[in-house]
Amino acid sequence: MADYDLEALSLSELKKMQKDVAKAISTFEDRQKAEARVKVEALARDLGYSLAELVGTGTKSSRAPAAAKYRHPENPALTWSGRGRKPQWFLEALEAGKSKGEFTIR
Repeated sequence: MADYDLEALSLSELKKMQKDVAKAISTFEDRQKAEARVKVEALARDLGYSLAELVGTGTKSSRAPAAAKYRHPENPALTWSGRGRKPQWFLEALEAGKSKGEFTIR
């Protein structure tokens, strides 16, 4: 390991050295994690499992988007599934005295 006389270095040289050290630490940690992952995967494989099976991660199931239940009468491109926040056009129509049933998609 090289010995550095930090007192003799300029501010820009010290900052560059600081960035280099931070990068070296980051890549070291990444390499250590990768090596650990390889070892754990090999152990799981020897036991007849995958790592995902053991830690409970894997494919995520995602729900399909909800079908539209309500449609704007003047602009059919504006729809709402009935889930989440009510769209502004829906709120304005309700305030104007219309009922939810008037916008239901049949």
